[in-house]
Amino acid sequence: MKYFVTVAGSQADYDAMAGKPSPASPAWSGDDIRAMFAFMSGLNEELAASGELLDAQGFGPPSEARFVTGAPGREPAVTDRPYADTEAVTAGYWLLECSGLDRVTEIAARITQCPVPAGSPEYPVVIRPVGEAPSA
Repeated sequence: MKYFVTVAGSQADYDAMAGKPSPASPAWSGDDIRAMFAFMSGLNEELAASGELLDAQGFGPPSEARFVTGAPGREPAVTDRPYADTEAVTAGYWLLECSGLDRVTEIAARITQCPVPAGSPEYPVVIRPVGEAPSA
């Protein structure tokens, strides 16, 4: 079964990773960044070796996002920076093919152990099944 697993972040978190702390998110050091990337790379390598990893990507900061709204017969509206600096958005994802919900939950639990600086916000790891038609 396929699962879409996401992690969240905010613009304040992206700023903190660039060395600009806020009350919502402490500054990350170079060592903090390297530890996070080493953890994520190791996890992705294990998931690829097990055949469970289909794709994984991190997203750019919300400050580079666009929000497009529209309706039939209406000109679409485009807004830069649709998110408040502290509002959580999807920061990255994994597309996994696992034996079931228990296995993907084990993986999500590991993701929560990614090293971050003390005082960093805690965001849930969200698991969503992919491609299953509703039962009749």
